[in-house]
Amino acid sequence: MQISEKGLDLIRKYEGLRLVTYVCPGGKRTIGYGHTGPDVKSGQKIDTERANELLTRDVQRFEIAVNELVTVPMTQGMLDALISFSFNLGVGSLKSSTLLKKLNAADLDGAANEFLKWNQAKGKVLDGLTERRKSERELFLA
Repeated sequence: MQISEKGLDLIRKYEGLRLVTYVCPGGKRTIGYGHTGPDVKSGQKIDTERANELLTRDVQRFEIAVNELVTVPMTQGMLDALISFSFNLGVGSLKSSTLLKKLNAADLDGAANEFLKWNQAKGKVLDGLTERRKSERELFLA
């Protein structure tokens, strides 16, 4: 399965678009919709079209990971939500999460509720993460 436009829109909404390199809270040089990597240079500028190309490319590795980690049938909404979650937190967070354990045990409601627990950065609840997790949960259950 592949991410839908709805899933991409969710990532775009919460990552935000920055056309000039910035340093994210995690200390990484970032551009576009949360794109990081050795190709991101200080002072770099891109346009919206390039930002979308980078997002599409970046999402592919999360599609692969989610499809490999989830052992139960998924709806498109589940896939989209899990890719957004992984894009934001990393595949390792999904892999070790109770969310994944509950999902693979076919406890869909339990898995959905786990999204809401991932709303902190450096031990502090962030409103933006709370809203993102609510949106992911809603999409997961759709």
